[in-house]
Amino acid sequence: MNDDYAVVGLEWAVVLDGATALKPEKNGCIHDVPWVVHRLAGNLAQLLTTASDLVLADALAESIAHTCAAHEKTCDLSNPDSPSSTVTILRHRDDFLDYLVLGDSPLLVSHAGKIEPVLDERMANLNDYSYDAVMAVQNTPEGYYVANTMPDAAYQAVHGSFPAGSVDSAALLTDGASRLVDAFQLISWEELFRILSDEGPASLITQTRKVEAGGVVSSDGRTRKHHDDATAVFVNLVP
Repeated sequence: MNDDYAVVGLEWAVVLDGATALKPEKNGCIHDVPWVVHRLAGNLAQLLTTASDLVLADALAESIAHTCAAHEKTCDLSNPDSPSSTVTILRHRDDFLDYLVLGDSPLLVSHAGKIEPVLDERMANLNDYSYDAVMAVQNTPEGYYVANTMPDAAYQAVHGSFPAGSVDSAALLTDGASRLVDAFQLISWEELFRILSDEGPASLITQTRKVEAGGVVSSDGRTRKHHDDATAVFVNLVP
């Protein structure tokens, strides 16, 4: 089962990385992660298509609220361990490229002659990754934010805009597709972007799988999945 999801429109792209509950048997939700991720993505796609000027944080907050409404009668949404997702959005609006990054799914932008990563690193900066510690700081200023049951988490995302004319291409990644850089520290963001640009997402993921198969350990010492879902969307903005 793949908990990643990507959806792309004429003027926008979205990548999501669903997170399985740390203790699924106690998370209060009868649905699996893809159920939540697909509904969140569908709600976002509708809003980004029909309300193109809507502030991205508003679009995400409304999408989280709609997703919650779809299962609030069957699930305990007060449980902080409910299925969650990262969300990364890129949208072309008039003379701007708007972006939003919530969680550890990076956005890379080829901007003004350099590769600029847009990162939400709050999850990586936690001091304690035990179940109780993580649940205590999820969706709080002391910890990190994800899209699950709190619409206002959308307003804590990393967000902003680039002048559209200064950007020639961009990439949206789940952390499974960025781990050659941020988990294993084997290549730079620039090299990862070059692989995407020259060889395509399939090549990046193939190279990542080879490294995983070799048993490389994360450089930060954290326990990570040996094999993680990986999704990459490359957007070429030059006609």
